[in-house]
Amino acid sequence: MPIKEGQQPNQLINEKSPYLLQHAYNPVDWYPWGEEAFAKAKAENKPIFLSIGYSCFHWCHVMERQCFKDEEVAELLNKHYVAIKVDREERPDIIVKLLTHLTDKPSVHGEATAYACRNFACREPITNMEAVR
Repeated sequence: MPIKEGQQPNQLINEKSPYLLQHAYNPVDWYPWGEEAFAKAKAENKPIFLSIGYSCFHWCHVMERQCFKDEEVAELLNKHYVAIKVDREERPDIIVKLLTHLTDKPSVHGEATAYACRNFACREPITNMEAVR
């Protein structure tokens, strides 16, 4: 991806996926799925904000335009989370892992392990996998 003058890329800049590369200049400090992101989350004691999408899905582009390019949203995400972006066409195994985990452990110590977000509004924790299938 060509360098954009005056803009600092995030951790996605060296990825091969066109979907991930189109987010490389978002103000959100995106990380690809991998040990570097998990180590950062552990070291900083931050939860992971996971965004799974693909390039031909309209709502992924809407979300980027309305949220991930917004400086205020990016500031909040960068301060409180380690943001991981996944191309679901490149890594469908991650969805399987996530669903398997959520089926096995929908909550830990009474706290939800994930939230289901539809149309970008998190309504309630995922505690019943039937609700997201």
